[in-house]
Amino acid sequence: MSNYIERFSTRQRVLHWIVTASFFTLVLSGVGLFSRLFNGYFNFFGGGQNAILIHKIAGPIFFLSSAYMYLDHRAEISSFDSNDMEWFRKAGGYLSREPHHFHIGRYNPGQKMFALFIAVATLVLGITGLFIWVPTAFPRWIVQISLMLHGLMFVGSIMFMVLHVYLATIGNPGTVQGMLYGDVRKDWARHHHPRWYRERTGGK
Repeated sequence: MSNYIERFSTRQRVLHWIVTASFFTLVLSGVGLFSRLFNGYFNFFGGGQNAILIHKIAGPIFFLSSAYMYLDHRAEISSFDSNDMEWFRKAGGYLSREPHHFHIGRYNPGQKMFALFIAVATLVLGITGLFIWVPTAFPRWIVQISLMLHGLMFVGSIMFMVLHVYLATIGNPGTVQGMLYGDVRKDWARHHHPRWYRERTGGK
């Protein structure tokens, strides 16, 4: 009998890594546009013009793949029940030395909030990116607002991503295994996502 249970399908994992790769490509190619302090990052792409070109290519890839990933998980990340509220009240147990056990489904509330933020950020970055792409085609005030919103979402997305990577690795050992290999250990699933585990195993 296997000690593992499938958490993500191959399609879901490939989609996740496309979103991840395009996101970090956008960060590295766009950070030099955000501030002159980071112009050195243009060297990764052979100069500023190449970085802008790659940024424009990675943008639509990120937008489409991120939007598809949200639609694929919309039902699971858009609903919050009393168990989720209990998780929020106790901050997921991260701020307490006492052990906490929550009746959590496939995603905990923190993961849901992250996914919803990325969905909103994807929409805002995509729309504002269009205005910034061809600034002479729109009124100046629209372009200026777009630049401000694009920058704010850029910073916010990096902050959320750093937290996401930490919680998926050091913060919760065993979590990233599901996205790397598709399967997670059953004891990990029972501990972190007991309701989802019971649903997958027929209530066992």
